[in-house]
Amino acid sequence: MSTKRLAVVCNYVLRADRIGGMDRFFVAYDKAAKAKGYEVDWFFPDVLYKTFYEGVTVFSAEGNSSVEAFFLNYLEENEKTYTALVTHFTELCTPFYKHAKVAGSIQTVIAVDHNPRPLNGFPLKKRLKNRLKSYLHHKAIDHFIGVSSYTAKQIVKDLGLVVAKKTGVIYNGIDTSVFRKRDSQDSAQEDNIEFVVVSHLRGSKGIQDLIDALGYLPEAIKNRLHITIYGEGQLEEGLKQQARDKEVDSLLSFKGSSSEIPQLLADFEYLIQPTYMECFSLSILESLSANVPVITTTVGGNPEIIEEGVNGFLFQPKNKRALATIIEEVVNGDRKISRDTSFLIEKEYSLDRMVAEHINLLD
Repeated sequence: MSTKRLAVVCNYVLRADRIGGMDRFFVAYDKAAKAKGYEVDWFFPDVLYKTFYEGVTVFSAEGNSSVEAFFLNYLEENEKTYTALVTHFTELCTPFYKHAKVAGSIQTVIAVDHNPRPLNGFPLKKRLKNRLKSYLHHKAIDHFIGVSSYTAKQIVKDLGLVVAKKTGVIYNGIDTSVFRKRDSQDSAQEDNIEFVVVSHLRGSKGIQDLIDALGYLPEAIKNRLHITIYGEGQLEEGLKQQARDKEVDSLLSFKGSSSEIPQLLADFEYLIQPTYMECFSLSILESLSANVPVITTTVGGNPEIIEEGVNGFLFQPKNKRALATIIEEVVNGDRKISRDTSFLIEKEYSLDRMVAEHINLLD
């Protein structure tokens, strides 16, 4: 029996301060694929930390090229062939897929789309470019997988009906066992409320709207809340200056990236995610797994997981007044989430389910 070989190409940098849901998925998927008889090679644009990936065969472009170019060069230099190729976080329907399929004698190509769309959709020029790419290259991809129903619909919208029959959904899942769980005790009305943000600090994540929303709050409300922000990005200094300008900097603590999020989330009462674009947020799943309800926008796959008043509260993106109202009512006790939010994640969005559904695509 010939050896089955799998290549996984991920536009994702391995870092020590970001051991999150995708890292846990990659390691679990590697183990499951090997159990199915596959030899597995992983390709990343850069590997700054590998300890978590012990036993996983990892190749790094070391930041010198795109991971796609690195993989094609690897195929050429090593004359390697693979039974299947899976991609994560890469652009769909580029010439890469055809070149890889031919160079690696690859039978099955699976492209997993984690990439969010702009709030108002792509401009006309981008839409036309996507359709042309689809026409030229879609045949090289055997399965298009969206991480939410929203994402799968966007794949077809972007690339055309020609890809509809080979487009499916596999929801993100998480390892719920690593999350410390918050006690489900209601806060007394006079208690302070601790909110948390876990996010890249870039414009599309909407943290600037949260800061503006804080400026709308009455002083009595400001005195009873605090927001801790985990994450880093190019907007960090600008956000800190904005907070000072709005005189709400005392309400915020910027903590940078942390690999301890699974243990830290339970210290807070709500996660706030004012994002403009999202596919299916692992941060939301992680927060709910820790029994921490979520305040977030109606974009992307967020409404597929957040049920208003049950495990969180939704508002329209960029609606700062609406966000301020939710925060004020939460602090006052006029809005509450009483039920344990972790049960849904354990039942419907487990890492085991996610891994099994992805492995099934290989058969």
